[in-house]
Amino acid sequence: MTQDSLELSVLVHKFAIKGRLVTVFPVGGGNINDTYIAIFRNTFEEQQVILQRINANVFANPRKIMENLHYITQHSHEKLEREADGADRVWQMPKIIQTWEGEDFYTGIDGSCWRVITKIPSATAFDKPQGPEHAGECGAALAHFHSLLSDLDISRLHDPLPGFHITPGYLEKYDATVDSEAGRRRLNASMEARRLAKIIDDRRDFVPVLQKAIADGSLKKRVMHGDPKINNIMIDDFTGKGTAMIDLDTVSPGLVQYDFGDAVRSICNPAGEEELNLNRVVFDMDLFEAFARGYLAQARDFLTETDRHYLFPAVRLITFELGLRFFQDYLAGSVYFKTRSAEQNLNRARVQFRLCESIESRERMIRAVLEKHD
Repeated sequence: MTQDSLELSVLVHKFAIKGRLVTVFPVGGGNINDTYIAIFRNTFEEQQVILQRINANVFANPRKIMENLHYITQHSHEKLEREADGADRVWQMPKIIQTWEGEDFYTGIDGSCWRVITKIPSATAFDKPQGPEHAGECGAALAHFHSLLSDLDISRLHDPLPGFHITPGYLEKYDATVDSEAGRRRLNASMEARRLAKIIDDRRDFVPVLQKAIADGSLKKRVMHGDPKINNIMIDDFTGKGTAMIDLDTVSPGLVQYDFGDAVRSICNPAGEEELNLNRVVFDMDLFEAFARGYLAQARDFLTETDRHYLFPAVRLITFELGLRFFQDYLAGSVYFKTRSAEQNLNRARVQFRLCESIESRERMIRAVLEKHD
């Protein structure tokens, strides 16, 4: 074993996993936590688990993240067991594997926070939509997640990322960046940057739409996943059905509309976030209809008429919000999002704003789909 693998072996043996460790290796392209697969075997079975170091630079208090995860998974597993006989599939949720001392995580000598959770077996999370059927199963999986946690007491949840998805806050940060010397310099140096600034200015009145709905009581906070992009939705390898939502560190009190909009933004732009040819960035209505059909079929028990009314504004707003965040970071010198080139965040913003424009031009069609599957 290498030095790194020896250290990982010592770490994973802190957790109550029976059998002999065969290997431990890094996986995934995650932008936050360091993630590894560990494989244990005995005479008659094999177990694969996920070992992760929680990124304290993103999550300032890993203990609160683990308290959330404990509460969420305990509630979900009990409910899934009760509802299993009447379900159309086996719905799953990762489980925390405790240390030999009965703790949910292990704190390293350097203060780092490590955990082990079960790996969802025989299931795959895709990076791109595989077609309408896949989009529909993504919608079903997200709605089932929302339904599963719809009766959770959100007052017991910590907010892992204060200010997350509060679009007016991102606009204030953008304005402050534009007012800075470096921000003004980058803005004035590029005709394309000035075009994107005009897109933002034209939509300022729309920015607080969801916050106003919370303030006037039209919408209420529930449990939101926080990062329901396509590669956090597990699809059963054998049945093709959605089976689980993963990457639960961003679960927090919020609006299910944020999740719906973010998932749609991720799934209905097959060109992806890094596309250089803006002519290829189009909101795909076939994928949207499939996703909406899958979501709304599972969401009937908890989604109100008012909730459904705000689904379109959420799709538009979340797409705009991500473009705003990419553009602000570009003007600030790309200090938040990882980049490989100086113009990458500028192009990412271009893509999201073009997608937002495509969504706006299809508002009537999108609303018609949402009404049809009401």
